[in-house]
Amino acid sequence: MKLVHLSDLHLGKRIHEYSLIEDQEYILKKIAEIIDDEKPDCVIIAGDVYDKTVPPASAVELFDDFLFRLSKMDTQVFIISGNHDSPERLSFCSRLIDRSGIHFSPVYANNTKPFTLNDEYGEINIYMLPFIKPANVRAFFPDKEISSYEDAVKAALDAMNIDVSKRNVLVTHQFVTGAQRSDSEEISVGGTDNISAEVFADFDYTALGHIHSPQNIGSEKLRYCGTPLKYSFSEVNHKKSVTVAELGKKGECTQRYIPLIPLHDMKEIRGSYDEVTSRKYYEGTSLRTDYLRIILTDDDYIPDVKSKLGVIYTNLMTVEYDNRRTRSMAELELDDIKAEIKSPLENFSDFYTKMNNTEMTDEQKKFIEELIEQVKEEML
Repeated sequence: MKLVHLSDLHLGKRIHEYSLIEDQEYILKKIAEIIDDEKPDCVIIAGDVYDKTVPPASAVELFDDFLFRLSKMDTQVFIISGNHDSPERLSFCSRLIDRSGIHFSPVYANNTKPFTLNDEYGEINIYMLPFIKPANVRAFFPDKEISSYEDAVKAALDAMNIDVSKRNVLVTHQFVTGAQRSDSEEISVGGTDNISAEVFADFDYTALGHIHSPQNIGSEKLRYCGTPLKYSFSEVNHKKSVTVAELGKKGECTQRYIPLIPLHDMKEIRGSYDEVTSRKYYEGTSLRTDYLRIILTDDDYIPDVKSKLGVIYTNLMTVEYDNRRTRSMAELELDDIKAEIKSPLENFSDFYTKMNNTEMTDEQKKFIEELIEQVKEEML
């Protein structure tokens, strides 16, 4: 069985107030052409279809057009919600849409049933598990201790009663320990969203979403395909691609990666103002139309520098300085931050003292501490 693995489209995303809808339309057309050429048995979109839970109309229209293209191909499409999506909105009318071969994961309710595909080696079961938090899962497993993301995912997978003698594919959107992250991803403080790779051991292929850099975790059985476009300047060195995975008989899985060339690349350049405005610096390159972050090394600040540089670089997103002054300010700010870090209880105690002109009693502190722990628990 051949499958095309996509994720993290983030349709409707804006970077430094630049709308990427034109770039996203361009890359989805390229992806549709790849799918048409590859003729896979199924296409997987592993979450974060949209960049916001309430996406702009242009993003919804773009995704509708993409799905319409896929519906005309002889393939099945499996789509789950990610942490940026609204699972309720994304799965609207899913039971009606199923008939077209487009399958959306419903809101998690501990009733996950696989879709079964067939090839020359027999059945392949496709399981869809949208992004979940411990709070989404606890109500369905009152007898289990679910205090972490790993506990939640493990409980959800155990309840699926997977037949490990058959070939099984999981589509999910979580953070697997060891994955390399980018600045554009939402990160849970303290790594509370970490899930060990062993949790997915029963699957012949786990199609992951959430991490923007394409990468395997441990083996080809566990794969982040990454985003189709660069979504932050921490991704400037990423090589974006479409993952094509092929499952043979039980235990066999191979992958190929088809490069994606964007309408506008995202790059970072560094140098003095005179260097980056020199004609020989940018002539014969794509820099004038690339999405750019320019880091100037001049010690003196240049008035209205972004407007001046924008005359040359039409898609300039941001200008920053890296010089003796900024480095020294960064060191001072870091020292201040280290000095000012306090626990939530200490911050509340300071607030209470300022508001009441008296310190909290031990009994009050104990109550607030328990309340803080309760809030933390509900956030997991």
